[in-house]
Amino acid sequence: MAPSTPRPGAHGTLITVAPTGAEHTKADVPNLPVTIDELVATARDCERVGAAMIHIHIRDDDAKPSLDLQRLKDTVAAVREQTRLIVQLSTGGAVTDPEEHRLRVLDALPDSASCSMGTVNFGDDVFLNRWEFIVELHNRMRERGILPEYEIFDLGQLTTLHRLLDQHGLPAGGHVHVDLVMGVPGGMPGDTETLAAALRLIPDGATFSATGVGRTSLPVLLAALSAGGHVRVGMEDTVSYARGERVKDNAQLVARASGLARIAQRPPIGSDEARVLLGVTS
Repeated sequence: MAPSTPRPGAHGTLITVAPTGAEHTKADVPNLPVTIDELVATARDCERVGAAMIHIHIRDDDAKPSLDLQRLKDTVAAVREQTRLIVQLSTGGAVTDPEEHRLRVLDALPDSASCSMGTVNFGDDVFLNRWEFIVELHNRMRERGILPEYEIFDLGQLTTLHRLLDQHGLPAGGHVHVDLVMGVPGGMPGDTETLAAALRLIPDGATFSATGVGRTSLPVLLAALSAGGHVRVGMEDTVSYARGERVKDNAQLVARASGLARIAQRPPIGSDEARVLLGVTS
């Protein structure tokens, strides 16, 4: 449901870029940004064409997914030094990462972090998010003043979000922001009907973005814009730009989202306006 009083930025579009993820390998996707220097260059390029927030997964020296705390801290510092983007870290990591390592991500003190609202089949794997772990993530973020982005992979997880807010209160800053992650094999489909169903379950006053995985990336982007929502794009979620055409870089996806947002008369908002919209205080 839409808030009764529009928040600042409500008539524009917050574009988040998710440049790397934990699923693709550098061998299969040579242009995937995996080093700190590559991430910083990507962040600058994407900010230039309309991104206001960056959702970061990191890799180790062998380009494998990592939750190394020092590398996380160094990445946050480097992106902040070179851009004005809101820095969001993934607490999902890879599906095999233990809970204590995922919780430790918050010690890197990003502006925002993901908070997944439930367990989901993720292709051939299982992305495990126990209730007690969700509560711990939520509470630790509030203690540190970190904005949660509540990641929803299936409709029932919106019921979990209501339970979390009812039992444990609002997040830091007092504003609820949801990301509908659609099209994951094992999660909700990436189509307009499912997005419309999700919007009926979103908490009053919340803002939402939507992420389309794989071939659902463009349909979900268009549906989110038409519903007054925000969008996440990037090579974490798709490495195809069109049928038979690989993505050149993350900025290409952000530029397309920016162009479509302008056509929808909801142009991209900058990071300062995004901070006000989301209640980011850092």
